[in-house]
Formats: sequence, structure tokens, C-alpha cells
Amino acid sequence: MNATSIDTTPSTDRPVVLACRDIERSFGGLKALKGTSLDVREGEIFGLVGPNGSGKTTLVNVVTGFYPPNAGTVTLFGENITHVAPHAIARRGVARTFQNLALFKGMSVLDNILIGRHVHMKPSALGTFFYWWWAQREELANRRVVEEVIEFMQLQDIRDEPVDVIPLGLQKRVELARALVAEPRFLILDEPMAGMNQEEKEYIARFILDAREARGVTILIIEHHMDVVTAICDRVVVLSYGEIISEGKPQEAISHPRVVSAYLGERAAKRHQQGAA
Repeated sequence: MNATSIDTTPSTDRPVVLACRDIERSFGGLKALKGTSLDVREGEIFGLVGPNGSGKTTLVNVVTGFYPPNAGTVTLFGENITHVAPHAIARRGVARTFQNLALFKGMSVLDNILIGRHVHMKPSALGTFFYWWWAQREELANRRVVEEVIEFMQLQDIRDEPVDVIPLGLQKRVELARALVAEPRFLILDEPMAGMNQEEKEYIARFILDAREARGVTILIIEHHMDVVTAICDRVVVLSYGEIISEGKPQEAISHPRVVSAYLGERAAKRHQQGAA
């Protein structure tokens, strides 16, 4: 793809935003994660890749509190959050998008994005009663943030459209905008480019890079499009059957023989290597 890779790889002295240590998670007899450990450092765009069923979304669900791990610890900004509830993790500066779109059909683009401000809202019966003194100021402040993100994501022309009538590429952009209005310090994107054409992918890649640069957010991205991974990620970890099989710079990590084998199968991987030779 044409997106330009920006070499802003954080040095090892950057603070660790997310640390996963020996994470295990099982579903009945299926072991989805088998002692997974990784670090994401401040300012990185960190890629989490692997074949379907490798444990990527399970790891994200553990990090965000949806699945408690059977073993291991999760540390966020230096705080152990292993058994912290999802809403409390969100209030610590984490926002995410989902593998399947989680927009509210029938609502406008603006209203869908405004929902992302819920972590900063402080509803109360007293505040509602004294709306003109207290609640109105909070509402106006939240709307200012939303309008700024709408402009940042170039959604002004469709802000009042029902979200279910706009194209998939724009819906994905709305979901990213909803995550950004939460003003996260750490943003998790689960397959943000699934189902997109090349032009739409390049748009989203640019917005992700701009979010890191302009808004100072650290990003973990799950993605199957390897052109995207190599274009925008600083480092990647490759999972297969719940285990890390490769990690490092994108091009090096995804070209590792174990990664090629995981994606293509052993026989096809051997043919691939023989052809490359």
C-alpha cells in the first residue's frame, strides 16, 4: 500500500504502557492462550497478528477485562489490572474498536460518536435538576471534543446521516472516531480494516498514524492485512495456537519460517521457501 511508514520506533527506555506476563486462558478443553507475554511501549503502533483462531482477540479481551485470565498478570501504566472490570479499565485511559462493527443502527453518526464520551460523563439526579448551571456546561464540553474529532476524522459531511446507510469504510471511520473521543492514552483496534478496499485501507492507515502523532496515543492493532502491518507498525508479535512464534520489526517477524508455515501450512511453506530460493 502507499501509506508511508514513519520510523518512530520507541527506544527501550520509553515507559511500558501494557505488560502481559504468562497469560493463560482456556475455554473448556481449548487452551486459547498458553503463557503469552509481551510489552507495548509508549508511543508505539504495536501489531498483533496471526491466523484465525490464534488467540489475538482473546488476548485483547483479557487486557480489557472481558475475560479474566486463568493465569498470569496484566499491567497497565504500571498498575496491575488483571482482575479489574472493563468499565474501570476504560476509565484508566483505554478505548477499543471491535472486530465486528458495534455501531447503533438508526442513530446518526454524531450520536454514535457522542456515545464514546460516556467515560467522561458524570450523570446525577441533582445535576439534571440544575441542568442550566451544571449539566449544560458538561454537555457543551463533551460536544466540543466530539466536534473536534469529527473534523479530525473528516466526517463533517455525514455527521447527521443515519450510521447504517453510509458505506462500510465510513462506518469503520465512525467507530474509530467514537474511540478517539474517549481521549484514550492506549487505543486497541481489532481488525479496523476488515472488508475494506485498498483506498479505504489507506485512509484508515493515515488516520491511525495521525492519531499517534497528533493525539499522542499508544496503539495496539490486530490486523490481517500484512501490507498495513508493515506500513504502520513499529513492532509486531505473531501468535499461533495461543503461543508467540515470532516478534520484532514487522518485515522480519512476518517472514519468519514459523509464521509462513502457520499461514500456509508446512508443505506450502516449503514450496514458498524453495521458490524464494
